[in-house]
Amino acid sequence: MNMMNPKVDFFFKKEGQWQEAYHLLRTLILDSGLTEELKWGVPCYSLNGKNVVLIHGFKEYCAILFMKGALLKDVKGLLIQQTENVQAARQLRFTGAGEIIKMKAAIKAYVNEAIKVEQAGLKVALKKTEDYAMPEEFSNKINTDANLKKAFFALTPGRQRAYLFYFSQAKQAKTREARIEKYIPQILDGKGLDDVA
Repeated sequence: MNMMNPKVDFFFKKEGQWQEAYHLLRTLILDSGLTEELKWGVPCYSLNGKNVVLIHGFKEYCAILFMKGALLKDVKGLLIQQTENVQAARQLRFTGAGEIIKMKAAIKAYVNEAIKVEQAGLKVALKKTEDYAMPEEFSNKINTDANLKKAFFALTPGRQRAYLFYFSQAKQAKTREARIEKYIPQILDGKGLDDVA
């Protein structure tokens, strides 16, 4: 079993409904030889500096999230894609410690497969920016404003995708237009959707 990281201990000591489940998951994952780190405020387990799996909790369930879960075989059909837009990660969800105890062998098998995927250097083929639909309202804006067009295409592909996704999620044209107008200054400043304005 690998060492528990003291920087992560607070996560397992804080009050909450998933504490027993978290402890079981921690033990199972550390038995695999991964290194325990604190990332995004949750326990994250890595192999040679590459994130493999993390533990997190929500109101209805706790879960382990495999960073490259889309590459796992999932012969038991247990992995869950959080939303249709999550490309690489997949979760194993639990509603109590009893489930984890019953699924111990399966959990270990998924963790071991995730380690093999990382050791093999496999990568999830992510959608490219051009695979995202550009809302008509935004297309019209960048085709009539050369500065906006230049600024948008100067952004990193990830920032471009975030904007395209956010703009196109609005169902009504009025909402899409409002979102676009709100973020034009940020795009012109070379900032991403979540960057501080």
